[in-house]
Amino acid sequence: MKYFIFMLLAASWLFLAARPARAEGLVPNYPRLSPEELKQKISDQSFRVTQQGETERPFTGEYWDEERPGIYVDVTTGEPLFFSFDKYDAGCGWPSFVKPISEDLIKEYKDLSHGMVRTEVKSRSGDAHLGHVFTDGPVDRGGLRYCINSASLTFIPFEEMETKGYGYLIPAFEAEQPSD
Repeated sequence: MKYFIFMLLAASWLFLAARPARAEGLVPNYPRLSPEELKQKISDQSFRVTQQGETERPFTGEYWDEERPGIYVDVTTGEPLFFSFDKYDAGCGWPSFVKPISEDLIKEYKDLSHGMVRTEVKSRSGDAHLGHVFTDGPVDRGGLRYCINSASLTFIPFEEMETKGYGYLIPAFEAEQPSD
């Protein structure tokens, strides 16, 4: 219980501390690109997934079985979306996470396509289709499963986070380490 409270406080501090930094220019902004710019920047599959709402086939994406520590960012803007320590193997063939880095980074919409009722997840800055969120995730970690297309993400390994401009997120990994 103490560990849970510590993690909750640490995560709250991290995101509250990052907000003023964004205004001061210490945390980068993640501008949305035009469709023409995106076509030059990302793969055809990433464009179809993020801009046209397509879904990649299960077990075919680049990150469904990625296990290294790091962060997953929006392929269209570079905005950080998910921590690797919140990723788990749901057995569905897509990267699955228990939560985003912050609820402020994503938008959710009711999705009634394909004869189903689902909740679509999009990135806040890029408005990119990421995937869907379901309520069949690990109960002990909140019960949610963010089922995300690899084509909507770029993985930044932990050891590259500082040099790629994501150093401000490193303390979250230190807070995730169990105390002795």
